[in-house]
Amino acid sequence: MDGAHTGMRWCTAVTICMLTSLGCSGPVIRPQSPETQDLSDTGVMLLGEMTGSYGTDYVQVEAVSMVTGLEGTGGDPGPSPQRASLLGEMQRRHVAEPTKLLASRDTSLVVVRGWMRPGIQKGDRFDVEVRTASRSETSSLRNGWLMPTRMTQLAVLGNNIRKGHLLASAVGPVLVDPAAAGEDDRALLTQGRVLGGGEALESRSLGLIMDSQYAKLPVSQQIGRAINARFFTYIQGQKRGVATPKTEQFVEIVLHPRYKENVARYMRVVANMPYKETPLQHQSRLDLLAQQLLDPVTTATAALRLEAIGSEAVPILKQGIEAKDPEVRFYSAEALAYLDETDAVEPLARAARDEPAFRVYALAALSSMQDAIAYDTLCTLLDSSSAETRYGAFRALCAMDHYEGITRGENLGGQFSYHMLDVGGPPMIHVTRSHRPEIVMFGMEQVLRPPLVLDAGKYIMVNSSVSDSQVTVSRFAPGQPDQKRIVSNQVDEVIRAIVELGGTYPDVVQALQQAHAAGSLSGRFRVDALPATGREVDRELSGPPQPSRSFEVANPLPEMFQRKDSDGAGNRHPEIPDGNAAIAPRSLQPRIVSSGKIRDVKPAGPVAIGRDC
Repeated sequence: MDGAHTGMRWCTAVTICMLTSLGCSGPVIRPQSPETQDLSDTGVMLLGEMTGSYGTDYVQVEAVSMVTGLEGTGGDPGPSPQRASLLGEMQRRHVAEPTKLLASRDTSLVVVRGWMRPGIQKGDRFDVEVRTASRSETSSLRNGWLMPTRMTQLAVLGNNIRKGHLLASAVGPVLVDPAAAGEDDRALLTQGRVLGGGEALESRSLGLIMDSQYAKLPVSQQIGRAINARFFTYIQGQKRGVATPKTEQFVEIVLHPRYKENVARYMRVVANMPYKETPLQHQSRLDLLAQQLLDPVTTATAALRLEAIGSEAVPILKQGIEAKDPEVRFYSAEALAYLDETDAVEPLARAARDEPAFRVYALAALSSMQDAIAYDTLCTLLDSSSAETRYGAFRALCAMDHYEGITRGENLGGQFSYHMLDVGGPPMIHVTRSHRPEIVMFGMEQVLRPPLVLDAGKYIMVNSSVSDSQVTVSRFAPGQPDQKRIVSNQVDEVIRAIVELGGTYPDVVQALQQAHAAGSLSGRFRVDALPATGREVDRELSGPPQPSRSFEVANPLPEMFQRKDSDGAGNRHPEIPDGNAAIAPRSLQPRIVSSGKIRDVKPAGPVAIGRDC
């Protein structure tokens, strides 16, 4: 190892320690620990020092399309590149009288956007956003239906829209904010989502790109061997390593099933693998990592590197979950979970239940396990008083067992996933506006209190008088016979009646939201109660006083809890991987490959959020 490389790594390590001390509560520098030394004295080079990650960004796909079924709230778009693009697409599809259809008040030109996550496979679903174009005459997209849409990467060159390769398609009902109404809410009425409406037409690959000084075929092949010694998977029934050296510059990596909901962590683990090491170097590195794991300054990186080693590191990580420091306990348990060790379950469950800053990562780690105790523990979290804990546990269970067992629901009317959970805890109804159209009822016997008058879309009305325990669900549509259902005041029966009368998922959500606003629901009502990232842990509440009073978890947000918006609402911006990358070496920070060049992506700043109530 030459002196220049050693000096560069030491500078990086010092910079990392300084950056990780910065938080929302102000700059507090922790004392330098003797265990924060780099691994250079063991003579080991990690893959992240030689390569950059490929495929870890979110790819934005777009299209210009049409929403129909607006019945008077649409409008004829003016001349623009978007209009020309849509007319061209309609002509290619042999749509009769496209200009007349576009001019109808029942249709609207819209811009459709979506983000294809890292590691997405052909056939996987994702959300798409729908917005009217600038200066549009459309007043509302409510009750609209997005027509079949082909999505590509787009660029505007001159006055023309240029399309890239076809990557996805989209179709489905548009969910507009049910609370939006009137001219004051026009901005909300002219945008919406099609939950799970996008479908990937191609799988996205992952891989490592060699830095120029290491771009040699023998190096590429050795990196493939190093990765395959740790990770393998089954492809068409045959066991094989996940890494395939394609060229002297690129090693393709198959996503391991255990990390299917946490691609960023998977690539960080790969980056922390050694390129080559002798048995003596291996033992020296284990001894050093055992020391670093017990130091709060270095525990996050040490735990990740021990996870990269595999089963041999389990005894060291088990020592970590017995430590007094909350960081050490958490990062040790998290790494053990991805090694499928049962000892990780109890500390992760405690973290998910009691500490909001750890919750999202603890739930994701538990969902990665193939362990009956982990499954049972997640089920117990469904009784929690915290809305985000119980819904986060539900989503983790779905990722674990693919809608079997307690998460088994039904596809109601072909519109949305519907789950009724016979669990304890406060009664609650949860609906989503991301990920997939879904209603989850926590508690079986939930009712609507009269009197009530609710709208479920444009044509369906739900009402009940003061003294009536029955609810009337009626549909009145022009040119169609009136329809009516009389059911009990059970929320379940009312939802089913709305769907029987042709109601969509947005219609049901609108009725539930109006019932909540009127105080007619017997339990709580929550929308996208997802565990959040960017929270700080208060050491005074989590354990003995430490030199630094608070810290932020240093991990990327797992894909299972991501919510992508064009403005970053609810989560980090889709183009910026979440998490405090400063705690890891620069070589571990996510990179995006653009125009043949590799550029690092800077992490978003920390956000302080209060404790969950």
